[in-house]
Amino acid sequence: MIYQLYYWPDVQGRGEFVRLSLEEAGAPYRDVAREPGRGAGVGALVRFLDGRHLERPPFAPPFLQSGRLLIGQTANILQYLGPRHGLAPKDERGRLWTHQLQLTLADLVGEVHDTHHPVAGSLYYEDQKKEARRRSADFLQTRVPKYLGYFEQLLAKNTRGTHFLAGTKLTYVDLSMFQVMSGLAYAFPRAMKKSARRYRRLLALWARVQDRPRIAAYLASPRRIPFNEQGIFRRYPELDAGGGA
Repeated sequence: MIYQLYYWPDVQGRGEFVRLSLEEAGAPYRDVAREPGRGAGVGALVRFLDGRHLERPPFAPPFLQSGRLLIGQTANILQYLGPRHGLAPKDERGRLWTHQLQLTLADLVGEVHDTHHPVAGSLYYEDQKKEARRRSADFLQTRVPKYLGYFEQLLAKNTRGTHFLAGTKLTYVDLSMFQVMSGLAYAFPRAMKKSARRYRRLLALWARVQDRPRIAAYLASPRRIPFNEQGIFRRYPELDAGGGA
């Protein structure tokens, strides 16, 4: 079976969390909106979003087609893929814990988006720059330490000699944390460099994930969309100027 992933073709966005798990699993998939031809491209994505021919249409991308299943919401997709590809604990308690951590990362990603669009997503960044500076300063000074400090503490509390967030083996939440750390380093390089010592365990996790053979191959391939100022993680130097994460 070949999975069909639907997400916008020019940004990493929330779709990247799904791509990383599919790549680590070595699972065959189509990134449908990035493909040419009939039944592909953005048009194929939009037809699903129209939803009139579907009993249970998705609200927004990303969504994943797996046989007859159409699964929306990033954390929900990963909860589905994880047990099927060895990227989630086998026991129910472990799976729920992994899902809980993924939902916490989803909250963090939403706050990252709001650093550059604090007033409204329908407005251009240039229309809310003053508010974005204020929001980003608070994000870097109070919110990043709260989130990353929590995950750093989880790694520090691990008494079984492993270096993963949810058990003794790599799970999809480790891959998602890699993406979050990569995105924060892109969007706020000054603040993240300043705080590197504070999050040494998370940075070590980031390095281990980056060096995994399938992830390394993916990152070096054209399948990995570069960070840019259309996605969730955006580099605006004026938003990085006053913060220390």
